[in-house]
Amino acid sequence: MKPTNLLLISGLIISIIILWSLKEILILFFASIILAMALSTITGKIRNIFSLPRWISLGITLTSIILISSISIVLIIPQFTTEFQELINQIPSAAIKLWELLINSFFNIVEIVYKDNVPDLADRSLLTNKLSIIPDSATLANGVTDSITKVINLVSNVGLGIIQLLFIISVSLMITLQPNSYKEVAILLVPSFYRKRARYILAKCGDALSSWMTGVVLSSICVAILASIGLYLLGIKLVIANAIIAGVLNVIPNVGPTISTIFPLSVALLDTPWKSLAVLGLYIVIQNIESYIITPSIMHKQVKLLPGLTITAQFIFTIVFGPLGLLLAIPMAVVIQVFVKEILIHDILERNHFTNQTSKTGNNS
Repeated sequence: MKPTNLLLISGLIISIIILWSLKEILILFFASIILAMALSTITGKIRNIFSLPRWISLGITLTSIILISSISIVLIIPQFTTEFQELINQIPSAAIKLWELLINSFFNIVEIVYKDNVPDLADRSLLTNKLSIIPDSATLANGVTDSITKVINLVSNVGLGIIQLLFIISVSLMITLQPNSYKEVAILLVPSFYRKRARYILAKCGDALSSWMTGVVLSSICVAILASIGLYLLGIKLVIANAIIAGVLNVIPNVGPTISTIFPLSVALLDTPWKSLAVLGLYIVIQNIESYIITPSIMHKQVKLLPGLTITAQFIFTIVFGPLGLLLAIPMAVVIQVFVKEILIHDILERNHFTNQTSKTGNNS
């Protein structure tokens, strides 16, 4: 092996090791880029609508976000916190109620099948005593609390979490103030012959992320509204908490909607068992409306990810980056898909495409 090739391989291995050791910083930086893209998208829309300078549009964006956040903290968050705590407390009771319903259903089926010749094994008192193996509500509540605590501890302690949040906000604001400058710094890291092409690829990544963010925010708002209307019509308690949870968890495909269904199901099960089936049907209808009506109508230029790739990305990024990786799995998959399509497929596997694109760019310049 030539010394040059050996040095290249060694440099590549060292680079991978360094990037792996900095993976927590990289995921925070990527989160900052996502937030900066969101701010830039809103700023750009305000600038286009009202024909204002960029710094004024950015000021309006930040002021609006602060105002909406303040109103939410004063009006919505206290109610949500109270209802969410009540939801958590009701989950153990709902689990016990579900167990009792399953046992009663089992005995009803046995009585229908055997009629008067019910075998001794189906003695109701015998299996009902098995309820003692189910922990009481206090034990289950402690178990739920411990589970939530462990999930929170995965992100580290509260102090470190605040520092990470401040890092994300600070970096995103810096990028939002001078997006072109930071983009040019990234371009300078690319070989000179590939910089025009790199600008095009970064622009495509930005468009894909902007489309994804716009679609996700609007679809989540629609899901929250539909959930609140449906739960209110069904007479389910704690509507605000369940609606907000449904909207927020809608950001996480596959996993989020499934988790959001658990909370209203628990409330409905404690109220009237048939309502739990109605709630399940409601959430299935909402997810189908979101998947086949809301999202396609909003995200005209979305980067479509196959369901299998979506689940794989969520699994891999959750293992590598933790809970934050699950939250950012889809935008990272969107960016990776653009890079794979433009660099691996077009520029490496289809070299003629890169040559034609370079010549067109050169003629235009």
